[in-house]
Amino acid sequence: MPSSLQLVDRPRVLVVGGGYVGLYVALSLQKKIATAGGIVTVVDPNPYMTYQPFLPEVAGGNIEARHAVVSLREHLKGSEVIQGSVTSVDHENRKAVVELPGDQGFVEIPYVDVVLAAGSITRTFPIPGLAEAGIGNKTIEEAVALRNQLIERIEFASTATDPAERKRALTFVVVGGGFAGIETIAELEDLAREAVRNNGRLRQEEVRFVLVEAMGRIMPEVTADQAEWVVKHLQSRGVEVLLNTSLANAEGSLKLINMPDKTPADEFEADTLIWTAGVQANPMVRSTDFPLEPRGRVRVLPDLRIAGDEGIIDNAWAAGDVAAVPDLTGKGLPDGTCVPNAQHALRQAKVLAKNLWANRWDKPLVDYKHKNLGAVAGFGPWKGVANINVLGRIGLTGPLAWVAHRGYHGLAIPTAERKFRVMLDWFSSLFAGRDTTPLQGLANPRAAFETAARPAPKPAAPASVAAPAAASDGAGEKVPAGAK
Repeated sequence: MPSSLQLVDRPRVLVVGGGYVGLYVALSLQKKIATAGGIVTVVDPNPYMTYQPFLPEVAGGNIEARHAVVSLREHLKGSEVIQGSVTSVDHENRKAVVELPGDQGFVEIPYVDVVLAAGSITRTFPIPGLAEAGIGNKTIEEAVALRNQLIERIEFASTATDPAERKRALTFVVVGGGFAGIETIAELEDLAREAVRNNGRLRQEEVRFVLVEAMGRIMPEVTADQAEWVVKHLQSRGVEVLLNTSLANAEGSLKLINMPDKTPADEFEADTLIWTAGVQANPMVRSTDFPLEPRGRVRVLPDLRIAGDEGIIDNAWAAGDVAAVPDLTGKGLPDGTCVPNAQHALRQAKVLAKNLWANRWDKPLVDYKHKNLGAVAGFGPWKGVANINVLGRIGLTGPLAWVAHRGYHGLAIPTAERKFRVMLDWFSSLFAGRDTTPLQGLANPRAAFETAARPAPKPAAPASVAAPAAASDGAGEKVPAGAK
């Protein structure tokens, strides 16, 4: 069904995706394009950009969920923002098809330039039961759900009388030992410790956290010595770190195997299974006529123009996780492309915007080249690891690394308004502690209203309190009970 959505009738720069790249490209171009008589149009299924490095802290209760996202409409007032999903791009005819939410149908959007900035999604494997039992931590909705799930399971366990149910509820498993997995398990362990401390029916020794990593080490972004320190730090907090181990089956109990011989490693039950084992380019790029590389990313030149075997494709650009951007520093992935992280995406967006504008006026373009500034990770208040590459390499662990983590991400989250809100969250949690109050029933928020609107029938009165039968008055007449 075609939509009757009214579009701005101007030459359009279509930005597919409102993440790091999409937001910054639009912020950089919206005034310039408008002055030239055009319009920047941003299309994304969500009306906000998610600052993903903050998701572990949202799950851990240190940052309010809304403060980790940036409203597209509020901050892109000079752009045309459309909430929807791009289902196909026909660049030869300069048209894209967008599916609008709520069965509103489809709309065809013409454009002059297109910027593919659709980002990435969680990468999974065909493991039996994973889709049914697992959850990621790549969206704000998942982070909120994880926080509520952990607190709800702890509350449930505190009243459970079945030892097996209690043990299963208090077992939390994270698969994936990259930055996302390590920060997630550390923040959740801190949250669980606080929740158990507030519950007199539980002991901390009953709570089990398990980290499963298929490789022989965690966090490849930091040095081997730092990675070993992180493992020891997690173990000191009671976290089981299983290296060279993989999840083989999640149907019922979790079945783990040793790598690489695939022999059985362990089997146990857990109510919470969190999957953070990597990302992949958004599959929407497969519905375009742009060239892709073997990993499913769009092929681009160092100046971020899309190019295939037959040369440069005019008026087509891509950056971020959805693009195979060459890493000119030689410090990227084994295939020579940039690591898919926020640090690269934010900077690629600014270069892309400059090049797109320069290309309109036939000015020289610049190549994207960014030396990695390092990596920072937080594991809860005053705990972290950092590898800073500014004046030589500086390796930090503990409180200084935690300060570096908060300092970097506090500055990196887009817009001054969001920086202010996040810093207020940090300030309040530093003195008031984590908020362990769960928000339950979010999956069915109408449940209480439905119960009130459909009251159960009034139960019949028990026989013992039923009205007594009529009595005789001695003359053979029946007198109703209670009559005088």
